[in-house]
Amino acid sequence: MDFALSDDHRLLRQTVREFADTEIAPIAEEIDRDRRFPYEVIARMGELGWMGIPFPEEYGGAGGDTLAYAIACEELGRVDGSIAVTMAAHSSLGVGLIDQFGTEEQKRELMPDLCSGRKLGAFGLTEPEAGSDAGATRTTAVLDDGEWVINGAKQFITNAGTDISGHVTITAVTGEGNGRPEISNIIVPYGTPGYEQGEPYRKVGWHASDTRPLTFTDCRVPEANLLGERGTGLKQCLAGLDAGRIGVAAMAVGLAQGAFEQALAYANERIAFGQPIGRFQLIQGKLADMSTEIEAARLMVWKAASEKDNGQPVGMSASQAKLMAGRLAVRVSEEAVQIHGGYGWIDEYPVSRLYRDSKILTIGEGTDEVQQMVIARSLGL
Repeated sequence: MDFALSDDHRLLRQTVREFADTEIAPIAEEIDRDRRFPYEVIARMGELGWMGIPFPEEYGGAGGDTLAYAIACEELGRVDGSIAVTMAAHSSLGVGLIDQFGTEEQKRELMPDLCSGRKLGAFGLTEPEAGSDAGATRTTAVLDDGEWVINGAKQFITNAGTDISGHVTITAVTGEGNGRPEISNIIVPYGTPGYEQGEPYRKVGWHASDTRPLTFTDCRVPEANLLGERGTGLKQCLAGLDAGRIGVAAMAVGLAQGAFEQALAYANERIAFGQPIGRFQLIQGKLADMSTEIEAARLMVWKAASEKDNGQPVGMSASQAKLMAGRLAVRVSEEAVQIHGGYGWIDEYPVSRLYRDSKILTIGEGTDEVQQMVIARSLGL
């Protein structure tokens, strides 16, 4: 068993970290405050090949693997969650489903622009009464003269309302089979008549990412926009969510690492009672626990990513990694704020933003409770 990263993975880690420190960190507070989507950063990441890390070179991807993708998610999440989730949602579901289930024509038409970052991909599963319960999907798609006619609504959708959004793949009921709704995935290009993006949500965190509701009113797309086989939408979602959960878990490790680094630096600088507060045993204990748990969570993420790259089932390991890492991000960011004291409650200090950004990591791509359900089922319960 080898826990060491390859030379390529180490180089990627170093390169993304340097980029995050020099090009993202200086603007992170500004784009969060202004709720501004960072087009210039996403364009640069596209040029560097990071918007298509785990996808084949023949379709414009970087030819990397899931572990490389997880490393990039962690290093971006260490500095800014909004930029990290823009890349993660784009890769895991926006592009990943096309790569896994798309036809050759769909891949060649869509993936070059997506992998280059010229366009963003989005995925629409969640509805007012469906999300974790994907079988409760109410959006419908009916075949009419060679076209799908779509009616319904989606909510909490990432990357669907930017100037560079390319398409959203949505789950929709396309019929009925064995007494249950037949759910399929359909690709809807940006700008299709009847497809409207609502106003962006005012969120607790991730202020610089694009998240909004979508509506479909007699929206018509060609029958060829069906993704994969008809009726396999839920199976496709589960496969995409495994990759998505690895990405979110990696982001959570990155956020915890960033909060820890901020707390460690502050503990060495802040003087109280004549010495740095890092000399006090209470603070040392907090930082020691943070460091230890972050390392454990990182190894869980790497294990899940490696299993996926080796073609092994990853439902349980991806859920375990996300469950542990998401909770850790919340706990570490809270402790980092506590170590900063009053300064941790001021937005000019990065820990306040990391604290606000942390909670969504226990909700997005399946809540903690959903992860527990997945794990319990894998245990045969």
